[in-house]
Amino acid sequence: MTNKQGKLYLIPTTLGESNPLDVLPITVKRIIERIDTYIVENEKTTRRFIKSIAPEKSQPGLKLFKLNKHTEPQDIPTFLEPCLSDQDVGLISEAGCPAVADPGAEVVKIAHERNIQVVPLVGPSSILMAIMSSGLTGQSFAFNGYLPIDKNDRKRELMRLERLSQQQNQSQLFIETPYRNNAMLEDICKSLHDETLVCVACDITLQTEYIKTKTVREWKKNSADLHKRPALFIIYKN
Repeated sequence: MTNKQGKLYLIPTTLGESNPLDVLPITVKRIIERIDTYIVENEKTTRRFIKSIAPEKSQPGLKLFKLNKHTEPQDIPTFLEPCLSDQDVGLISEAGCPAVADPGAEVVKIAHERNIQVVPLVGPSSILMAIMSSGLTGQSFAFNGYLPIDKNDRKRELMRLERLSQQQNQSQLFIETPYRNNAMLEDICKSLHDETLVCVACDITLQTEYIKTKTVREWKKNSADLHKRPALFIIYKN
């Protein structure tokens, strides 16, 4: 007879300050009401999110394992030990879907190695929502994370992604630290061909949502203020 195991639930959050039930299905609320053990990036923001979606849930009863750049790699497998004792565990990202451009991917990998069932829940993914709303090809696309900080290296990388987009008929997505967004859009306009299409998807699902796809030439004429606003950039060259 085998021991029962708990499951690892991948729990999405909002992409910013919005009503959780405006962008998350009721299933997320039900799972959070039931689970008391979580793997999280930031304890304070996680507690605030849980309170917003399940206000009646007891906060003192929560057990939170912190997973961030300071976490020792050897500690990560211990976060899943409750699953081995028939307890479900939730993995929550700081924004959007966990394990996508997120350190939670390592937890999911270990769960598979330990034969722990992984259950992804539906929620907002800025990457998918950006490509959905861009009008650019969704048949083939790549997410490239952050580009180099050095201006010369960044220019070379932008030009490389533009060439790759044309060669592979592939949309190229990337992000930037929010306070450098305006500088990124300027570098895009200086580095790429005038006819290359560029989508800026900013504040997705928020009241201030801004999603526009224009040529580089058009962006040069009419830019946007993206300072300190979560944004994705997509480039596509025919």
